[in-house]
Amino acid sequence: MISEWIAADRRDLAGALDGLTAAQWDAPSLCDGWAVRHVVAHLTMPLRYSPPRFLLRLAAAGGSFQKMSDGVARRDGELPRAQLIATLRDRAAYPWKPPGGGLESSLTHQVVHGLDITAALGTGRRIPDEPMAAVLGTVTGPQSTRHFGVDLSGVQLQATDLDWSYGQGAPLRGTAADLILLVTGRRLAEGALSGPGELRTGGARR
Repeated sequence: MISEWIAADRRDLAGALDGLTAAQWDAPSLCDGWAVRHVVAHLTMPLRYSPPRFLLRLAAAGGSFQKMSDGVARRDGELPRAQLIATLRDRAAYPWKPPGGGLESSLTHQVVHGLDITAALGTGRRIPDEPMAAVLGTVTGPQSTRHFGVDLSGVQLQATDLDWSYGQGAPLRGTAADLILLVTGRRLAEGALSGPGELRTGGARR
């Protein structure tokens, strides 16, 4: 089921990217320091790079995944737009998993970076409820909150567009997409959230 959600999201995002203008392709995303084209290059990296090639790039970056992924995104973001979008669509069913993660992590990677693009551009693209609930469950888990430096104590996150909540304490309400972006350290539009709850984060990380 999760693999089907991933493939469907890749195809749907490819369709949304088809309709972007040149200015939107170069516009800032919610992923700190990256334009839309950099995020697309990052999303398609595991679909374009064989494991040996990936390891060579990682070794060249001194073993730093952050350094390697940033370098690849900036370089490959210059590839033809049609090529990157075609990769996302044509290899939608490719069974990639992040190092040390499972399909849940792969789905989260896909959805969060897709939101980095579509939320920044205000496209109104909607992701189905089931995968969004699954991603909310992943990003509020201990591994993700450690990675993003998020403290969820004393707050209850409440999705306003699906039946989902997490935690105990002062309520903090928003759409599923906005809650995902919040917990992963992204910038939200003013007024996106409501309620007395406050979330302490360590800032954006890719």
